[in-house]
Amino acid sequence: MRLGTARLTAFDLVIVAGGLLLVLLAVQNLGPALAAFRGEGTWGTFTARRVECVEHPGHEQCTWLGEFRGGRVVRPDVGFYGGDRNTFTPGQAVRAFDTGRQGHVYGAGGSNEWIVVVLLLLAGLGLAAWPLLRRRRRAPVSGAPGDPVPRP
Repeated sequence: MRLGTARLTAFDLVIVAGGLLLVLLAVQNLGPALAAFRGEGTWGTFTARRVECVEHPGHEQCTWLGEFRGGRVVRPDVGFYGGDRNTFTPGQAVRAFDTGRQGHVYGAGGSNEWIVVVLLLLAGLGLAAWPLLRRRRRAPVSGAPGDPVPRP
């Protein structure tokens, strides 16, 4: 495959495919991430049931699981976004909202997930544009080799 006069290599195609995959992931998550930032969704109550933690080198990541009830929405085993080991005690209920995103609900403070999603989108667009950027960098200087450089 050719783009102008520059040839697309297998490496270029892999980079473009990876970039398009990142764009797809970002686009899928942009709506829910913006809704979480703005506090839009079904408001209700999250009741903490248990905490699950994973140890990583240098830190621990914990998620509180419990039940969310809001209007007609009942989610029996959902995570609370942004909580750590000491956020709740079992049985504690707090105000929360559900954006419809699978896996978790949000506290009254919302979320800044949109920042990561936008960065993911920009990275994907940059990778997808790789062949165009590479071609532009290698664009030949106008004029034939050996031609005198025009002076102002």
